[in-house]
Amino acid sequence: MTGWLLILALLVLGGVLSTLGDRLGSLVGKSRLSLFNLRPRKTAVLITVLTGSLISALSLGLMLLVSQQLRVGLFELDRIEHRLRDSRTSLSRSQAELKRSHSDLLQAEKGRKQARQLLAEAKRQARSLRAALGPLMQQRLALEQQRDQLNRDIRAKDADIQRNQQELAQVKGRIVAARKQLKEQETTLWALRRGDVAIRSGQPLWIDKVTLQNPSQSREVIQALLNKANEVASILVLPGQSPKREMLQVRPSDISKLENAITKPGSWVVSILSAGNVLLGENYVRAFVDVRANRLVVRQGEQMASAILGADERSPQEVQNRLTQLLVSTFSRAQSQGSLAVQVDYDLGSLPRLIKLFSERPSGQTLRLESFSQRDSDIADPLVVDIRWQPAPGNGQAAAGAGRNQP
Repeated sequence: MTGWLLILALLVLGGVLSTLGDRLGSLVGKSRLSLFNLRPRKTAVLITVLTGSLISALSLGLMLLVSQQLRVGLFELDRIEHRLRDSRTSLSRSQAELKRSHSDLLQAEKGRKQARQLLAEAKRQARSLRAALGPLMQQRLALEQQRDQLNRDIRAKDADIQRNQQELAQVKGRIVAARKQLKEQETTLWALRRGDVAIRSGQPLWIDKVTLQNPSQSREVIQALLNKANEVASILVLPGQSPKREMLQVRPSDISKLENAITKPGSWVVSILSAGNVLLGENYVRAFVDVRANRLVVRQGEQMASAILGADERSPQEVQNRLTQLLVSTFSRAQSQGSLAVQVDYDLGSLPRLIKLFSERPSGQTLRLESFSQRDSDIADPLVVDIRWQPAPGNGQAAAGAGRNQP
C-alpha cells in the first residue's frame, strides 16, 4: 500500500512541477530574461532543464525520505550484496559442516548402537562374573580363614619353640647348677663325714629385735648386728682363735634392704643367715639378711602340740621317744606360726623324773601328753613350754600334772 501511495505522490508532484516548469519557462521566454549572459531562448531551456532536474531531485528525495527500503537499496546495496555473498559462502560451509555433522551423527549413532550392544554384552558378562565371583569370594574367605589359622598355629608353634628353648636353657642352667651343687654337696658330704663343716647352709648366725628411736641410728645398729654375726661365724669356723675381723660377707643390696626396713616405724626382727656350708678353717663366710616385722606368734598358755603315750609304751626309751616327738611337734608348730627360735626350751632336769613316772604308771594306762607355752613369744623370742598330761579317754578319772618343776 505504501508503494502505491509513493507512486501516486510522485505522479502528482511530477505533474505539478512540470506545470510550474512550463509556466516558468513560458514566463522567462515571454519576459525574454537572460541568465549568465545567455540568450532568452537558451535561458528558457536552462530554466526548463533546471526544473526537470528539480523534479527528479524532489522525486528522488521524496522516495528516499518515504521508503527505507529504497534508501537501503540505493546506498547499502553493495554491502548487502557482499554480505549476501558472505552469507551464501557461510551457508555453503554450514551446509557442508551440517552434512559432515550429519555424517558424524550417523557414525555416532552407529557407534552408540555398537556401544549399547557392547554395554549389554558387558552387563551379561558382569552378571556371569558376579555369579562366578560369589563362590570365589567364599573360597577366598575360607582360604583367608585358613591362612589366619595357619598364622596363629605358626605363632603358637613359634611361641612353643621359644618357650621350649627357654625351658631347655633353664634346664641346662639347672643342670649346670645341679652339677655345681652336686660337687658342693659331695665336698660337703666328705666334709660332714670328716666333721669339717662348721656352719650349715641357712644356719642363723645372729637373730635380734631392732626398734629404732631415731632413723639416724640405722647405720650404727646394722654395723653392731654384722659385728655380732661376724664374731659368731669366726668362733664357729676358727675355733680357738681370736675372732677374725671382716670374715662375714654380705651383699650391699641386702644391707640397703635392711636399712630401708628398720628405718620405718615399728619393731623388726633381723636374721643374718649363712648362704652356704662353711668348712672349718675357711677365711670367709657368705651370708644374707632376712628382715621381717616383729609380731606375737605364740601366746601364754597356748597349746602347741599333743601326743599319745600308748599303754604298751612303758620302757624308758619308748617314753623318751614319745616326749622327744612332742617337743619336735611343738617346735614345728612354732616355726609354722613364724617363730625363729632355734629350739624349744624345757626343764631338762625334769625329763628323767617324767620318764621314770611314765614308765612306772599303772599297767594298761594310756596318757595324753600336751605342751603349752609358758609366756607370750615374739618372732625372735625363745619358746619356753610346759608339759602336761592326763589319762586318755576311757582310762577313768582324769589326773593332770603341770609345770617345769612339777612332773
